[in-house]
Amino acid sequence: MKIVDARVVLTSPGRNFVTLKVETDEGVTGLGDATLNGRELAVVGYLRDHVVPLLLGTDPHRIEDTWQALYRGAYWRRGPVTMAAIAAVDVALWDIKAKVAGLPLYQLLGGASRERVRTYGHASGRDIPELFDSIRARLAEGYPAIRVQTGVPGLERVYGVHHGATPDGARPVVEDWDTGAYLRSLPGVFDAVRQEFGPELTLLHDAHHRLTPIQAARLGKDLEPYDLFWLEDCTPAENQDGLRLVRRHTTTPLAIGEVFNTVFDYQTLVGEQLIDYVRSAVTHFGGVSPLRKLFDFAAQHQIKSAIHGPEDISPVGTAAAIHLDLAIHNFGIQEYAGHTALTHEVFPHAYTFTDGYLHPGEAPGLGIELDEELAAAHPYEPAYLPINRLQDGTIHDW
Repeated sequence: MKIVDARVVLTSPGRNFVTLKVETDEGVTGLGDATLNGRELAVVGYLRDHVVPLLLGTDPHRIEDTWQALYRGAYWRRGPVTMAAIAAVDVALWDIKAKVAGLPLYQLLGGASRERVRTYGHASGRDIPELFDSIRARLAEGYPAIRVQTGVPGLERVYGVHHGATPDGARPVVEDWDTGAYLRSLPGVFDAVRQEFGPELTLLHDAHHRLTPIQAARLGKDLEPYDLFWLEDCTPAENQDGLRLVRRHTTTPLAIGEVFNTVFDYQTLVGEQLIDYVRSAVTHFGGVSPLRKLFDFAAQHQIKSAIHGPEDISPVGTAAAIHLDLAIHNFGIQEYAGHTALTHEVFPHAYTFTDGYLHPGEAPGLGIELDEELAAAHPYEPAYLPINRLQDGTIHDW
């Protein structure tokens, strides 16, 4: 079997998605997700101009060898553009291999380790009443765990709280930020949520990399009475040493890694057990192959998986994540923000979401297809993540 064609499909049925479709001389096709939110065209060019020519004529079954060739052969390693492109190839080849075997992908990864995949959903509000309404909506949808984000007094916009469409998709929205106000207000938010919804509801929070290590340590300690499942991205994790300080001062579980691209980003964090959950996405970590290896590494240190699953991971990337979730032993939880109805039409899939749990289905491969005609009817639309500035105008981390 040989690869005879590989092409990139860029579509925007609500969000921009970059999909690689690989075809073999025996008529078997595979799909991979290469979406990099806000930098989609960079990955399109990398795939189309630098990766696809290397795939033609190769054996799709040589997944590990192909991965190593794309990673090591370019000389310039790592980085989100490179790893998203490699991820698309890796996932597409696993899709082909599983289809040839006539099995769902999770069976090739060792079979199911559980019956279904636990998820968490997003709840947000500009104030407490609006937040409560959002939590009730997620509970009505069946979510067993909920990430809580809310507005900060004195700030007009806060990342993590939905504000509708960007007025000008060609320019990032600018949001203001005040760390002191955030640190003062958030414990009261969780106190109100616990009083309203009780101690049994599983709660999470994302700090979006906005705190220094000492600020993150304070927040983690202040939130301990509210029994969070985790505090996510409490400080920019490129400073891996900073997590030592956070860990010394709080027992709130920590989750980190959605902006990481390789296992090297995790060496200190995992080796010293400075975190409790690894958050990388299949799409941004180079695919199923390296993410499975990361989870094996994490398991040696009693750290669990928590694959990144926002709206800008396409259903192809979502499907790959669910297959991994079902197969690995040290599964923790799966983020599932869902997709628009139109997105589901563009990407028909076998995976299901029922009572807050996902299952990949039993279709061979990933269990997902691409309606290219419908995809073409919804072209790419420029869009960016927001930029955060302090009240004096300084660009702030996120």
